Order: sequence, then structure tokens, then C-alpha cells
Amino acid sequence: MPSLFAQRRISKPSASHTSHTVTKLSLRQRLLGSLTLGCLLISPSIALAHPHSWVDIHTQVLGDEQHITGFKMDWTFDAMTSAYMLDGEDMSAEKRDATFQSIADSVMDNLLQEHYFTYFYDNEQPIKYKVSPGGKLSQNRMKLTLSFEIPLAKPKPLPQKPLELRVFEPSYYVDLAWKSNQDITLSPELAKHCQIQVINPEPTAEQMSYAMSLPADADPDNALGQLFTQTLTIACQSKG
Repeated sequence: MPSLFAQRRISKPSASHTSHTVTKLSLRQRLLGSLTLGCLLISPSIALAHPHSWVDIHTQVLGDEQHITGFKMDWTFDAMTSAYMLDGEDMSAEKRDATFQSIADSVMDNLLQEHYFTYFYDNEQPIKYKVSPGGKLSQNRMKLTLSFEIPLAKPKPLPQKPLELRVFEPSYYVDLAWKSNQDITLSPELAKHCQIQVINPEPTAEQMSYAMSLPADADPDNALGQLFTQTLTIACQSKG
């Protein structure tokens, strides 16, 4: 079975905030190519349902007493996804650190093309990011965790109205979720002035049935992910 991160050239428009040529598959495409067989080997019911990969998110909102400056992310992949990320890689003692960094760099390149699957809004107007300085990959038992920061293009003054953060993969091939309120924190400075709340999605029975019916090789439905996406609201009071 080919590695989850084996290089393959594709033609794809550059993201709006970068001009370099894309030479790797997107995370969703890599997962689609590598995890379908694994799902089939485990359970037919899994293979016939979205999502096919699960990521537990831990997020810290970064900032000072007057601005929000970005996010620190820790994404923990499920055991099967983690196994495919390491498939075919050199995990010998002398190569382990270099292998982890190579995988992290590859994933970060892919996430850049997908806006890190992270969407930050002020009254439905998107707030732009800088390119992340990079990621680090670590392992705890059977699961891998990717840690990275996403700085805002400009520091965001503490808002008059709540801001909204959503983290999702549009086709819902990958489920990204905060499992509890403890998975989101504010920097100590922001915590003096801001409060956070997680609003869970409420898909209808029909929408859930539709997601469960999609086979792994179905054409992506990029309207699906938002139906199953949590919304984090950040409400602040300006200093003074």
C-alpha cells in the first residue's frame, strides 16, 4: 500500500495567499486514496459512511489584552490514520526525528492549500492568516499529534461583537472536532477580557442519513462538512 504522503504531481490553482506550485495531494485526497482500503478491511459499515478519518482538536486562542493574534493547534489523528501516515516511512531510531519532521512538513504544505481547514469570521467576513511557521509531529502510543500555530495577518482588536471560529473539512471525509470545552483555552491575557462558547451542530436526521450513505469513493460534497461543524464564539470586552 502506498504511503499516505507519497508525492504525486497534480494541477491545482495556487491558494490566494501563496504563489508556490502545488506538488502534493491535498489532505482529503491523500486520505481518500489511502484510507478507503483500510476502512474496507475493518468494517463494511465504516466504508459506507462519512467520515473516514477523525481528528481531535485542542486549540488555544493567542493574544494580549488588546488583540487576538492567532491560534495554537494540536490535532490528534485516530489510530488508523496515524498508521497510514507512518506507512512505508523509516522509523529507525536514527531516522525517526527526521521522518516525523518530513511528514509534518508535508501535512502543513497540504493544509496551507486548504486554509488549514480553519475559518475565522467577524460578522461573516473572513479574517486572514499569515502562513504558519511550521508544524511538529509527535506520537503517543498509537496516535500522532500535529502541533502548529496559525498567526493572523494582522492582530485583531478585541471585538465589539463575538467572533466565530470553525474548523472543518468541506466534504466531511475528515471529522475535526473539539471533544469538550476543556479542549479550547484562551491565552492568560485574553482570559481577562474574553469568554468562549462552543455551539454544537444540529444536523437533521435526513442529513445524517445522507452522510452515512455516502461510499468512500463518492464525489466530494463540499456542502456537507459545514452541517457537522462546531462553532466557537469568542466574546470580549475591550480593556478599560
